[in-house]
Amino acid sequence: MSTQGLDEFAGWVEGLMRARGYDIDSPRGGGKSRIADEAGVHRAAVTRLLQRQSMPDLETMRRIAPLLGVSVRDMLIRSGRVTPEELPLAADLLPPGDWQPTMEDFARWLGVPDERMDVFVKVVHQFLEPEPETGETRPAGEARRAAQD
Repeated sequence: MSTQGLDEFAGWVEGLMRARGYDIDSPRGGGKSRIADEAGVHRAAVTRLLQRQSMPDLETMRRIAPLLGVSVRDMLIRSGRVTPEELPLAADLLPPGDWQPTMEDFARWLGVPDERMDVFVKVVHQFLEPEPETGETRPAGEARRAAQD
């Protein structure tokens, strides 16, 4: 990683830390210690990043990301370790158009064996609310949103 890349990444992380109320500018390092404690990482890892000495490892990013309100994916992309193409969002993997995945598609993605597919689909449908006009089911949250419109 280039020095410029590390500087940009550290600057982005600093902004997130400040936006979330961490006092990282204190000479005593209270905000840095608090982040380290809350994330369960070494304070030195936070300090090295903020001093532009080194990029955090994957485990440190994984632990810090939720505190900063970002995904690990965003941290990895911003750090330059991967590109958006190398780590696509699930929505980017869906076929284009109006295709809607079926319960069977979800079952396959979850690794449900073929011999248990029917049971999986029946159980999931028990948690879905029927649409008033068609009798078809939809996720409960979606049904509530439709009713509010």
